[in-house]
Amino acid sequence: MPKLIRITTVPISLKLLLSGQMKFMKDAGWEVLMVSADGREIQEITKKEESPHHIIPFTRSITPFWDLYCLWLLFKLFRKEKPDIVHTHTPKAGLLGMIAAKFAGVKIRIHTVAGMPYMAADKNKKSLLMKAEKWTFSYATEVWPNSESLQKFILSEKLVDSSKVRIVGSGSSNGVDLNVFNRQSLKENHLVAATMRILPGENEFIILGVGRLVKDKGIEDLVKAFLSSKIVNKSKLVLLGSFEQDLDPIDDQILRQIQDHPKIIQIEWTDHVSHYMAISDILVHASHREGFPNVLLEAAAMQLPIICSNIIGNKDIVNDRKSGLMFPVGKTDVIKDALEFAFVKREFMQGLADNLYHEVIAKYDRKIMHQNILKQYYRHLEGEA
Repeated sequence: MPKLIRITTVPISLKLLLSGQMKFMKDAGWEVLMVSADGREIQEITKKEESPHHIIPFTRSITPFWDLYCLWLLFKLFRKEKPDIVHTHTPKAGLLGMIAAKFAGVKIRIHTVAGMPYMAADKNKKSLLMKAEKWTFSYATEVWPNSESLQKFILSEKLVDSSKVRIVGSGSSNGVDLNVFNRQSLKENHLVAATMRILPGENEFIILGVGRLVKDKGIEDLVKAFLSSKIVNKSKLVLLGSFEQDLDPIDDQILRQIQDHPKIIQIEWTDHVSHYMAISDILVHASHREGFPNVLLEAAAMQLPIICSNIIGNKDIVNDRKSGLMFPVGKTDVIKDALEFAFVKREFMQGLADNLYHEVIAKYDRKIMHQNILKQYYRHLEGEA
């Protein structure tokens, strides 16, 4: 029975980014061990994935001495478990996981790239973060960017030799669960609960943003655009996600507006994202950097019209004015215009959403993605035989 160790920095990434992958591999006859820092999601993911979990106390910030300690813990874990494959996801887990796996003698070391922090970092951090990516890629035997545009960026920056780089399937890290993000499978009680949280007025236009409420995700841009728009009194902005003021804080004034403005509703993270998508009129994804955003696949599967920034990852999914609207990153005036356009041209926007829906259904079904990943694992094992 081949053994796979799957690593992310925090357990919520195992839950959200890789949902179902570990159980699929277990059902396919693999021994699977999940690794991440501690967190409240661990009990849930071990039950859902039917696989054990091992805690390595990673941090998400730059902590050199603690990182060396985690590197040592990973090395000892790999020497004990003797996995056939170590597969990492997220920057810190990738860097430490690939280095430790190399020194522990693990022959197959795969790192999935789903966006790189240095792409949007300030000058003080950019050089260090770029070096960290190069180290990660150098210790990996194969690097999997989860979109074509991310692959082009990695190669253009000369971060790794092209022979190491591979895109699995059509892109994405995990596809989209078409059983969950499906208007036919929604539960009435969850729809009612979502509606009660938002309390939309009659004919109010519901604008949805999904993701961490941090500067990097363009939350400041979205809030400024919404509040300066002509439709603010006829709409509500629903922000589904949690603040991370310790890691990537948003401006204090924007924070107060999110908390106090009667037309902005902030909701902590929930497992019922599909139900909020079902009662919204449009999704806005204003992120400054991405790899291949799951939220766009999910909105597409829910036939929810999309407005998004024209960055790497987003433009792999959305085609401007053919399957959604795109704007230059950080341009609040263009976001404002797009919101006002979407409010007036609802039939046009729904037509774009329908175009994207058919494409996503055909190319990004999670079941197909899991099968593609399994094929890649076996390709590596056969190459080692």
